[in-house]
Amino acid sequence: MITSLQLNSAGIRRGARVETRHQSHILHERGSQHHWHGVGALSIKCFVGGRAFYDVGVGRYAVDDSSYLILNDGQTYSIDIDLQNDLESFCIFFESGFAEAVWCRLNATTAQLLEDPHKKSSAVNFFERTYRHDQLLSPALFYLRAHVAKRKVETAWLTEQLHGIMERLLLMHAQVRKQVDEISALRPGSREELYRRLHRARDYAHACLDQPITVNDLAGVACLSANHFLRTFKQAFHQTPHQYLTRLRLERAQVLLSQTNQPVTDICFAVGFESLGSFSWLFRRRVGLAPEAYRHAKR
Repeated sequence: MITSLQLNSAGIRRGARVETRHQSHILHERGSQHHWHGVGALSIKCFVGGRAFYDVGVGRYAVDDSSYLILNDGQTYSIDIDLQNDLESFCIFFESGFAEAVWCRLNATTAQLLEDPHKKSSAVNFFERTYRHDQLLSPALFYLRAHVAKRKVETAWLTEQLHGIMERLLLMHAQVRKQVDEISALRPGSREELYRRLHRARDYAHACLDQPITVNDLAGVACLSANHFLRTFKQAFHQTPHQYLTRLRLERAQVLLSQTNQPVTDICFAVGFESLGSFSWLFRRRVGLAPEAYRHAKR
């Protein structure tokens, strides 16, 4: 059972299973089984040692060692963890209004803050997607995770860390908005919506590598026509969906070959290839070694 480290006016409380939008808290625990469904708070999801799967409406997200997931306040979702080995979770939940308060503190003038110390901005709506670990937000997440693991965290210190992490998250959000502005669409609202849909399809591909995925499947997740999806996906990611899926599958195969003892045949099907022969041929062509030779080289 996943436990929590909860921050409130009374201090820090450990050991309670918490899903609340009213208090900032951290879930940090190990386990191989976990299933939950409901409405969550603005949160950053991190995992070490395996993959956790989130379903958000038509979207599906896989979070592992290489990435973190952002979900907004009020989002309905479910999480599914069903593994043989323990998975370490590190998830930060922010109370409602936390992001808006920090954004206002960063952007309001001193006069405005003196007049209204609790001034908040309009709702901050982050782009819900997985993000590869980076040099902006991830170091702060790793630092906090290391200290929480020691079980020696004071309330005042934790409050400072959460404010610092939110500042970094808002800076990252500003960087993402620059990416949105590069999308070919006439209206800003259209660019944002197209960005969200394309990344929803991209994340779906990451989460469903072990399944046969067609262009029509991804276009359906993005709620776009197949032709529009093909054109805009290539503009956004500089690869066709097929090229992108092939790269993902080969990258995932490299991880499984180097980190597990699964037979090559099992790995072939686990990453979505239908033929061991085509998988081995393509792996050797792209990576430079046959799958088994690659495994020995990485051990």
